[in-house]
Amino acid sequence: MESIDGFIDRLPKVELHLHLVGSASVLTVLELARRHPDGGVPQSAAELAAFYEFRDFPHFADVYAAVSSLVRGPADVAELVLGAARDLAGQNVRYAELTVTPYTFTAGGMAAADLTEALDIAARSARREHGVRIAYIFDIAGELGAQAAHATLEHALRWPPEALTGFGLAGIEQARPAYAEVFRSVFGTAIAAGLHSVPHAGEMSGPATIWEALGGLRAERIGHGISCLDDPALVARLQESQVPLEVCPTSNVCTRQVPDLETHPLPRLLEQGLFVTLNSDDPPMFGTTLREEYQRAAAAFGLGRQQLAALAVNGVRASFLESAAKQALLQEIEAVTSGADQQMA
Repeated sequence: MESIDGFIDRLPKVELHLHLVGSASVLTVLELARRHPDGGVPQSAAELAAFYEFRDFPHFADVYAAVSSLVRGPADVAELVLGAARDLAGQNVRYAELTVTPYTFTAGGMAAADLTEALDIAARSARREHGVRIAYIFDIAGELGAQAAHATLEHALRWPPEALTGFGLAGIEQARPAYAEVFRSVFGTAIAAGLHSVPHAGEMSGPATIWEALGGLRAERIGHGISCLDDPALVARLQESQVPLEVCPTSNVCTRQVPDLETHPLPRLLEQGLFVTLNSDDPPMFGTTLREEYQRAAAAFGLGRQQLAALAVNGVRASFLESAAKQALLQEIEAVTSGADQQMA
């Protein structure tokens, strides 16, 4: 009989919650750190591992910003995208919506048009060289406020990558209320321009952030969303609307949002009938991969083949792929699942 790991390897997958800088392999980060020693990022593997031991989410945000500061030219950006595609291809990930925070690069002097060109070239190369289709989500680091919000919107409207599909909001959730009207305004404009609304919410704050994402930002998916369980009315709303949640268990443990994997709310989210997808967030920083998220879901929560396949199906259904591509992937997942069922019969 095929092992659960073998089944996971054969399962076609999509990744909906993956940050560009957070996807950088340890080797890539070390190379960038040595290239730019003024960035404050360690230049040895052991020191980098210690650098990635996060005390809390604000500490993680500081580390992420330091690594982001090493990305200084279009070639660095393209290298990150292709590295992510190579890693994803090795996990049988067919499609990824890669979150890019363009303001962190353009504020450092990179021209918006040059950044977009690098993203375009890299997405085409990813599909040609690795068979992975890449779409982009432009997001705002919420704590950077109005200037970052307006600059991100302008970039999305004036110099959009060919594969730009979504508009997001991340960073320190507790900083958002001061800029709530600004975020509502830029999201409204982005949505009117045809972009999908995919903010993070309910990762490090309570249900109010998720309510604002649904109402004020008209979210089509929620990044994380795990604190929804604290509000029965919100759970009911999510049950009825089936707005997908991009759940990232290992990430939540590493940033100290939950104490350990065994107490992660993923099983309760599933028991409540919520629309859950499984994702890796910033995998090398958190010592994981999307494959390992499936493996850990099986080991820690006792999820079987059918439940793992259902998570893969949810990822496809929640994606912004066109209908024909979705259907093709769903058929592949069904074929893998049916084959596994026959082996077990």
